[in-house]
Amino acid sequence: MPRGHCWRGGRDPGGPHPRRIRRFLEPALLLLLHKNASHGYDLLNSLHELGLETYPADASVMYRMLRDLEAQGMVTSSWETDSAGPPRRVYRLTEAGDRYLAAWVADLQETDRLLHRFLEAYQDHMAHGAGEHHE
Repeated sequence: MPRGHCWRGGRDPGGPHPRRIRRFLEPALLLLLHKNASHGYDLLNSLHELGLETYPADASVMYRMLRDLEAQGMVTSSWETDSAGPPRRVYRLTEAGDRYLAAWVADLQETDRLLHRFLEAYQDHMAHGAGEHHE
């Protein structure tokens, strides 16, 4: 989002903006759970595997999303009491969650296609185009 322009929520506060795909944390968590059942803390620490180390998500956002996914039947959770520490909730992907992840992937692939097409058009215009704002 360009700095200093007006957008839906009013005037943009400026500064760098993280690259965001709305609710992208959701498919990221589903993919991590597709690999293994996991504790919330491990999920949060594993987001870097997907390039999300700077994605704006904290533990409260992630746990709220896991609860929502559980309410929708996409994941299940159970308490693990086998470890020496306090009980921890373990999350697992369900069959419905696996299908939902596949739908996310299909949608992201279409988004990727559209973004590439836009960027190619922009780059072509900047290299060969003309116009009032073209240098």
